[in-house]
Amino acid sequence: MDRRALIAAGLAAPALIAGGLAKEARAQTQAAPPAAPPLPPQAPGFYRFRVGQALVTMVHDGQGARPNPTQGFVRNASPEAVTASLRAQGLDPAQITIPFTIPVVRTPRGTVMFDTGNGPQTAADSRIGQLQANLSAAGIDPASIDIIAFTHFHGDHIGGLLDGAGNAAFPRARVMVPEKEWAYWMDEAQASRAPEAMRPAFANVRRRFAPYDSRIERIGDDAEVLPGIRGVETPGHTPGHMSFQLSDGSAQLMILGDLTNRPELNLTNPGWHLVFDMDPTGAEMTRRKIFDRVAADRTPCVAYHWPFPARGIVTKEGDGYRLLPADWSSVI
Repeated sequence: MDRRALIAAGLAAPALIAGGLAKEARAQTQAAPPAAPPLPPQAPGFYRFRVGQALVTMVHDGQGARPNPTQGFVRNASPEAVTASLRAQGLDPAQITIPFTIPVVRTPRGTVMFDTGNGPQTAADSRIGQLQANLSAAGIDPASIDIIAFTHFHGDHIGGLLDGAGNAAFPRARVMVPEKEWAYWMDEAQASRAPEAMRPAFANVRRRFAPYDSRIERIGDDAEVLPGIRGVETPGHTPGHMSFQLSDGSAQLMILGDLTNRPELNLTNPGWHLVFDMDPTGAEMTRRKIFDRVAADRTPCVAYHWPFPARGIVTKEGDGYRLLPADWSSVI
């Protein structure tokens, strides 16, 4: 190679190297796109509205998922009927979401919370156990709760009585429980006769209520929780299930608890017997009685498992009912 060729080769080498490096950089860029930014947090789950002078805050505790709701979730309907009904209402028959929402009612005479949700959030399922975080976001101090009134004692309603350390999560609250519900779950004979799979539920009730022992009050039908708030016995879902009626003059609100699951289940199909109903026939009779009443009176309702903010009016529709969700308002 002559001198001129050597000079040309030397001049070309840096360009070749640079071109190779650029090509390699492009290949790496195409192979590894930049990492997406982390998702922002969801908005806090609370919503407020008034019933007369009472201020109601609906506090979200998250949601669970029910896989395969066509398989055994409804005890007296075929998988084909359940599939058809869910699809007609826009729900996925492979899995439905079950929300949990707790009403907190502030009145001039005190603040009442109805049920306590699932309990502290865990890494195993971060979708539930959001009550304390959303109470904080709503500016509600657990120490400001004067009364906790329970609809019933299933685990997703009593779990939040304790904090993560096993202590009382509501340090001042008096606890009002339906007397028939208390009698059932505290009965040693009932616990001993219960199926093996159900016995932990009896133990869980005792454990959750233990720190509140001196503050527990048992109430019956039409008992006054606070002036303007009364208990309404609504048995069937559990032996002593209780709903509550809030009244302030002509302003009314019915707090249904688990009288109903999702509206697409128990309003559209009030005769469906869900697996969680301990007395399915009794639960159906109670549902129809209360739904007929609130539909005739156009009484606004809230329910534990309705889609957030779990508020609306029940209307009669054929042999069933329909939920008219209340409008979302930007002002209280």
